[in-house]
Amino acid sequence: MSTKPRTENRFRGVIMPTGSHPVIRRVRRQGSHPAIHGNKLWKSSCLLMDYLNKNRPQHCNTVIDVGCGWGVSGIWCAKTLGSEVTSVDADANVFPYLEATAELNKVRTRHLVSRFEALSTKQLAKFDMLIAADICFWDELVNPVTNMVNRAVKAGVKHILIADPERPTFHEMAQRCAVKHCADIIDWQTHTPIKASGAIMVIENA
Repeated sequence: MSTKPRTENRFRGVIMPTGSHPVIRRVRRQGSHPAIHGNKLWKSSCLLMDYLNKNRPQHCNTVIDVGCGWGVSGIWCAKTLGSEVTSVDADANVFPYLEATAELNKVRTRHLVSRFEALSTKQLAKFDMLIAADICFWDELVNPVTNMVNRAVKAGVKHILIADPERPTFHEMAQRCAVKHCADIIDWQTHTPIKASGAIMVIENA
């Protein structure tokens, strides 16, 4: 007996569409094809949402979701924390998928096409919290991500959280931030309804 593919998951109150969801299929038919790994929802976003759900941030009025992809972490912040979210990605083709996901969750976020190194200290100073998931997956990303964190700390961003399934490149970046900014590197895992494991680099910049 055949079973239909699952079209969505629900995690900590957020609807997460799969690639077979009608709204995602419609976006794909319209010709949006992300090029920089923004072709699906990544599980490290679940680590972020679960951690923030259990450790509610004191400052979260304005949130920047960097390397957002389909943007589910930022969407969770908008839906659950009431945050004003700016979703940032270097690939403009991810935003139709993000918009579809946001519409399913009845929220909206602002969009910004930008690379990590282009986010200035002045721009980052507008935000209370910076979140990111799965953004340090290549060797050549270690320096740009580390430098972005340096600028965010200098800008006074109160909470900085980056989640990853524990790639060596993530740990290299996180260790640099631990030395310079006393970042914590926290092992984290979820079991239901989505199983995910990895680590979250957390900087409390009060």
